[in-house]
Amino acid sequence: MDFAYDATTEELRTRLLAFMDEYVHPAEAVAHEQRALLDSPWDTPAVVEELKAEARRQGLWNLFLPDAAYGAGLTNLQYAPLAEITGRSPQLAPTALNCAAPDTGNMELLFQFATEQQKKQWLEPLLSGEIRSAFAMTEPEVASSDATNIETRIERDGDEYVVTGRKWYISGAMNPDCKIFIVMGKTDPEGSDVRRQQSMILVPRDTPGVEIRRAMSVYGYEDHYHGGHAEVVFHGARVPAANLVGEEGGGFAIAQARLGPGRIHHCMRLIGMAERAIELMCRRAVSREAFGKPLASQGVVHNWIADARVTVEQLRLLVLKTAWLMDTVGNRGAHTEIQAIKIATPRAVVDIIDNAVQLHGAGGVSQDFPLAELWAGARTLKLADGPDEVHQRSLARRELKRYM
Repeated sequence: MDFAYDATTEELRTRLLAFMDEYVHPAEAVAHEQRALLDSPWDTPAVVEELKAEARRQGLWNLFLPDAAYGAGLTNLQYAPLAEITGRSPQLAPTALNCAAPDTGNMELLFQFATEQQKKQWLEPLLSGEIRSAFAMTEPEVASSDATNIETRIERDGDEYVVTGRKWYISGAMNPDCKIFIVMGKTDPEGSDVRRQQSMILVPRDTPGVEIRRAMSVYGYEDHYHGGHAEVVFHGARVPAANLVGEEGGGFAIAQARLGPGRIHHCMRLIGMAERAIELMCRRAVSREAFGKPLASQGVVHNWIADARVTVEQLRLLVLKTAWLMDTVGNRGAHTEIQAIKIATPRAVVDIIDNAVQLHGAGGVSQDFPLAELWAGARTLKLADGPDEVHQRSLARRELKRYM
């Protein structure tokens, strides 16, 4: 069993770490200052575009997509350590590399299921970073953790489909560069197979009947770098029938195919967030005194740091194993492990960041350190891509099935 990264991964890790140190981390404060001066909070700070240009120049672009014709041609196992590095600055690094959600999942979806015309119109501009996108699945009126509950209607009318429904927490929708929504809704609400009732359709943002009603905050944060999260209402929005992605009734399967790689990307970035928290914890511990002693000499601080290191090493191995399985036996064969990392990683990283916040005192909950925003992002991932309890239910059933 070889635990070393291969030569391609190691070379990219070296370049990406240098890019983070030289460009990304220094840009964090600059981006914050520039955003305060923008006419709209959803506009992109100039320094972000500079980072994107530099990443492209260095060949650190579209690393997530395994097909060499469109992306970097990396396997999941090769990309996973790179996603971890970007997690150290989740507000800037993924966007700089064109590897940010929800665009990554949307590009993977279009790559796998779109027609050649759909790819030319939407995938290619996304890959080049010219536009952004949004994935419209979650709804406020139903328990969207069960995707069969979705009520948005996609009804055929001649050569068009009519989209009617209300969505919320639609990531990326507030960004003015967001030009396309991938919308999940029901084309056959009375169908006998509840997993064949849904379909996916492409709805351009400027389609009449599309209303961006409001921005949704996440623990008070607007999450600008992911393009914000919006409540979106489709008032009978009409699009050509050619905008259907895949076939009618294929929406549920497409959604599952999209979410598998997304979950491993989230988990690797979470590990990067945990590493940033450990670094900040250690720096704080050696630079502060309380009650006449350095914080680094306090037993409870030792426990926090040691437990965090053990936890991160365990999580990384589980996520890398999952990436390897996805590459070797496919997403379906790695189903148990994908669910395991989705359950374990956000839960553990929230605790690590929370201890880092505690060690920083008031500074930990302030805007002067990244910890509060990191905590909000990690805590949200206990819900995003399916809440923990749904994955626990499915995983437990699979385990029990062997004994029944």
